[in-house]
Amino acid sequence: MRQDTFGHGCARLQTRAIRAAALAATLLELSAINLFPMAAEAKKSFNVQPPLLASGSANPTAGWTNFCLRYPTECAVDPTEPAVISLSAAVWKTLGSINAQVNASVKPMSDRDHWGVEDRWDFAEDGYGDCEDYQIIKRKLLVQAGLPRRAMRMTVVIDEEGEGHAVLMIRTDGGDLILDNKRNAVLPWNRTGYVFVKREGSEGSSWASLGGRTSPTMTANR
Repeated sequence: MRQDTFGHGCARLQTRAIRAAALAATLLELSAINLFPMAAEAKKSFNVQPPLLASGSANPTAGWTNFCLRYPTECAVDPTEPAVISLSAAVWKTLGSINAQVNASVKPMSDRDHWGVEDRWDFAEDGYGDCEDYQIIKRKLLVQAGLPRRAMRMTVVIDEEGEGHAVLMIRTDGGDLILDNKRNAVLPWNRTGYVFVKREGSEGSSWASLGGRTSPTMTANR
Protein backbone atom coordinates (compact mmCIF):
# COMPACT_ATOMS: atom_id res chain seq x y z
CA MET A 1 0.00 0.00 0.00
CA ARG A 2 1.33 3.41 -0.90
CA GLN A 3 2.10 5.60 2.09
CA ASP A 4 2.01 9.39 2.18
CA THR A 5 5.39 10.86 3.09
CA PHE A 6 6.48 14.38 3.86
CA GLY A 7 10.05 14.70 2.58
CA HIS A 8 12.72 17.12 1.49
CA GLY A 9 10.55 19.33 -0.71
CA CYS A 10 8.52 20.50 2.27
CA ALA A 11 11.58 22.22 3.76
CA ARG A 12 12.54 24.44 0.84
CA LEU A 13 13.30 27.99 1.95
CA GLN A 14 10.35 30.39 2.10
CA THR A 15 12.32 33.49 1.12
CA ARG A 16 9.42 35.85 0.62
CA ALA A 17 7.72 34.85 3.87
CA ILE A 18 10.90 35.23 5.88
CA ARG A 19 11.75 38.64 4.38
CA ALA A 20 8.21 39.78 5.12
CA ALA A 21 8.19 38.62 8.74
CA ALA A 22 8.95 42.02 10.27
CA LEU A 23 6.40 43.78 8.08
CA ALA A 24 3.84 41.07 8.77
CA ALA A 25 3.54 41.93 12.46
CA THR A 26 2.51 45.49 11.58
CA LEU A 27 0.17 44.33 8.83
CA LEU A 28 -1.48 41.86 11.16
CA GLU A 29 -2.15 44.60 13.67
CA LEU A 30 -3.68 46.73 10.92
CA SER A 31 -5.73 43.86 9.52
CA ALA A 32 -7.14 43.12 12.95
CA ILE A 33 -8.28 46.74 13.17
CA ASN A 34 -9.56 47.02 9.60
CA LEU A 35 -11.27 43.65 9.39
CA PHE A 36 -12.59 43.61 12.92
CA PRO A 37 -13.61 47.09 14.11
CA MET A 38 -15.65 45.42 16.86
CA ALA A 39 -15.68 41.82 18.07
CA ALA A 40 -19.46 41.67 17.62
CA GLU A 41 -19.04 42.58 13.94
CA ALA A 42 -16.09 40.25 13.34
CA LYS A 43 -17.72 37.62 11.16
CA LYS A 44 -19.70 40.20 9.20
CA SER A 45 -16.58 42.26 8.51
CA PHE A 46 -14.54 39.19 7.59
CA ASN A 47 -17.07 38.07 4.97
CA VAL A 48 -18.00 34.57 6.11
CA GLN A 49 -16.80 31.81 3.79
CA PRO A 50 -18.44 28.41 3.26
CA PRO A 51 -16.83 25.55 5.21
CA LEU A 52 -14.92 22.81 3.41
CA LEU A 53 -17.17 19.77 3.66
CA ALA A 54 -15.80 16.26 4.09
CA SER A 55 -16.73 13.64 1.50
CA GLY A 56 -15.98 10.51 3.50
CA SER A 57 -13.20 8.97 5.55
CA ALA A 58 -9.50 8.71 4.72
CA ASN A 59 -6.43 6.99 6.10
CA PRO A 60 -4.03 9.18 8.09
CA THR A 61 -0.53 9.67 6.74
CA ALA A 62 2.19 7.32 7.98
CA GLY A 63 4.01 10.29 9.51
CA TRP A 64 0.90 11.26 11.47
CA THR A 65 0.41 7.70 12.72
CA ASN A 66 3.97 7.57 14.01
CA PHE A 67 3.62 11.04 15.56
CA CYS A 68 0.52 9.85 17.44
CA LEU A 69 2.39 6.86 18.85
CA ARG A 70 4.95 9.26 20.33
CA TYR A 71 2.50 12.00 21.36
CA PRO A 72 -0.90 10.34 21.89
CA THR A 73 -2.44 13.34 23.64
CA GLU A 74 -1.79 15.47 20.53
CA CYS A 75 -3.98 13.14 18.46
CA ALA A 76 -6.75 12.35 20.93
CA VAL A 77 -10.13 13.89 20.12
CA ASP A 78 -11.96 15.37 23.09
CA PRO A 79 -15.68 15.38 22.17
CA THR A 80 -16.39 17.94 24.88
CA GLU A 81 -14.32 20.53 23.00
CA PRO A 82 -16.02 22.60 20.30
CA ALA A 83 -15.33 21.44 16.74
CA VAL A 84 -15.69 25.04 15.54
CA ILE A 85 -14.19 28.22 17.01
CA SER A 86 -16.17 31.43 17.31
CA LEU A 87 -14.26 33.87 15.11
CA SER A 88 -13.64 37.11 16.99
CA ALA A 89 -11.19 39.97 16.68
CA ALA A 90 -9.06 38.41 19.43
CA VAL A 91 -9.01 34.99 17.75
CA TRP A 92 -8.13 36.51 14.37
CA LYS A 93 -5.25 38.46 15.89
CA THR A 94 -3.97 35.38 17.73
CA LEU A 95 -4.04 33.25 14.58
CA GLY A 96 -2.15 35.81 12.54
CA SER A 97 0.39 36.53 15.25
CA ILE A 98 1.30 32.89 15.90
CA ASN A 99 1.35 32.03 12.20
CA ALA A 100 3.87 34.81 11.49
CA GLN A 101 5.84 34.13 14.67
CA VAL A 102 6.46 30.47 13.84
CA ASN A 103 7.14 31.16 10.17
CA ALA A 104 9.84 33.63 11.14
CA SER A 105 11.42 31.55 13.91
CA VAL A 106 11.64 28.11 12.25
CA LYS A 107 14.23 27.42 9.55
CA PRO A 108 13.25 24.97 6.80
CA MET A 109 15.00 21.59 6.87
CA SER A 110 14.05 18.27 5.33
CA ASP A 111 13.33 15.25 7.51
CA ARG A 112 16.25 13.47 5.85
CA ASP A 113 18.65 16.22 6.95
CA HIS A 114 16.94 16.78 10.28
CA TRP A 115 16.20 13.26 11.49
CA GLY A 116 17.89 10.97 8.99
CA VAL A 117 14.55 9.56 7.75
CA GLU A 118 12.27 10.39 4.83
CA ASP A 119 9.20 11.32 6.85
CA ARG A 120 8.88 12.32 10.49
CA TRP A 121 6.23 14.61 11.95
CA ASP A 122 7.41 16.43 15.06
CA PHE A 123 7.51 19.73 16.90
CA ALA A 124 9.84 22.29 15.38
CA GLU A 125 11.07 23.23 18.82
CA ASP A 126 14.76 23.07 17.92
CA GLY A 127 14.19 25.76 15.31
CA TYR A 128 14.18 23.47 12.25
CA GLY A 129 11.50 21.57 10.41
CA ASP A 130 9.45 21.04 7.27
CA CYS A 131 5.87 22.04 6.55
CA GLU A 132 4.01 19.74 8.95
CA ASP A 133 6.45 20.58 11.76
CA TYR A 134 5.63 24.28 11.41
CA GLN A 135 1.91 23.54 11.69
CA ILE A 136 2.28 21.18 14.66
CA ILE A 137 4.12 23.80 16.71
CA LYS A 138 1.56 26.43 15.68
CA ARG A 139 -1.24 24.25 16.98
CA LYS A 140 0.61 23.68 20.25
CA LEU A 141 0.99 27.43 20.75
CA LEU A 142 -2.65 28.06 19.83
CA VAL A 143 -3.78 25.45 22.37
CA GLN A 144 -1.64 27.22 24.97
CA ALA A 145 -3.40 30.44 23.94
CA GLY A 146 -6.73 28.84 24.82
CA LEU A 147 -8.08 27.59 21.47
CA PRO A 148 -9.57 24.07 21.29
CA ARG A 149 -7.35 21.47 19.63
CA ARG A 150 -10.39 19.74 18.14
CA ALA A 151 -11.09 22.78 15.95
CA MET A 152 -7.53 22.84 14.57
CA ARG A 153 -6.96 20.08 12.01
CA MET A 154 -3.76 19.02 10.27
CA THR A 155 -4.52 18.96 6.53
CA VAL A 156 -2.91 17.52 3.39
CA VAL A 157 -3.15 19.56 0.18
CA ILE A 158 -1.71 19.72 -3.32
CA ASP A 159 -0.02 23.09 -3.75
CA GLU A 160 0.33 25.43 -6.71
CA GLU A 161 3.31 23.46 -7.98
CA GLY A 162 1.39 20.18 -7.96
CA GLU A 163 3.28 18.88 -4.93
CA GLY A 164 2.08 17.63 -1.58
CA HIS A 165 2.01 20.06 1.31
CA ALA A 166 0.75 20.22 4.92
CA VAL A 167 -1.21 23.12 6.41
CA LEU A 168 -3.20 23.74 9.58
CA MET A 169 -6.94 24.24 9.11
CA ILE A 170 -8.70 26.35 11.73
CA ARG A 171 -12.41 25.54 11.71
CA THR A 172 -14.42 28.64 12.66
CA ASP A 173 -17.98 29.87 12.36
CA GLY A 174 -16.56 32.40 9.89
CA GLY A 175 -15.28 29.61 7.63
CA ASP A 176 -12.27 27.29 7.52
CA LEU A 177 -9.03 29.29 7.71
CA ILE A 178 -5.56 28.10 6.70
CA LEU A 179 -2.27 28.62 8.53
CA ASP A 180 0.65 27.99 6.21
CA ASN A 181 4.43 28.26 6.37
CA LYS A 182 4.45 29.55 2.78
CA ARG A 183 2.75 32.79 3.74
CA ASN A 184 2.03 34.90 6.78
CA ALA A 185 -1.46 35.84 5.65
CA VAL A 186 -4.24 33.72 7.15
CA LEU A 187 -6.58 32.88 4.27
CA PRO A 188 -9.95 31.19 3.85
CA TRP A 189 -9.41 27.71 2.42
CA ASN A 190 -10.95 28.65 -0.94
CA ARG A 191 -8.48 31.50 -1.48
CA THR A 192 -5.28 29.47 -1.08
CA GLY A 193 -5.25 27.99 -4.57
CA TYR A 194 -4.66 24.52 -3.10
CA VAL A 195 -6.40 21.23 -3.85
CA PHE A 196 -7.56 19.84 -0.50
CA VAL A 197 -7.01 16.11 -0.11
CA LYS A 198 -7.77 15.18 3.51
CA ARG A 199 -7.65 16.43 7.06
CA GLU A 200 -7.37 15.07 10.56
CA GLY A 201 -10.78 13.92 11.80
CA SER A 202 -12.72 15.70 14.54
CA GLU A 203 -14.62 12.65 15.78
CA GLY A 204 -11.96 9.94 16.04
CA SER A 205 -8.69 8.58 14.70
CA SER A 206 -9.82 8.38 11.06
CA TRP A 207 -9.09 11.30 8.80
CA ALA A 208 -11.71 12.96 6.59
CA SER A 209 -11.49 13.00 2.80
CA LEU A 210 -11.92 16.46 1.29
CA GLY A 211 -12.69 15.35 -2.24
CA GLY A 212 -9.34 16.27 -3.76
CA ARG A 213 -7.21 13.97 -5.85
CA THR A 214 -5.61 10.84 -4.40
CA SER A 215 -2.85 11.55 -1.91
CA PRO A 216 0.54 11.86 -3.63
CA THR A 217 3.47 9.61 -2.82
CA MET A 218 5.52 12.62 -1.75
CA THR A 219 3.25 15.06 0.04
CA ALA A 220 5.64 17.59 1.40
CA ASN A 221 6.58 20.70 -0.51
CA ARG A 222 8.32 23.42 1.50
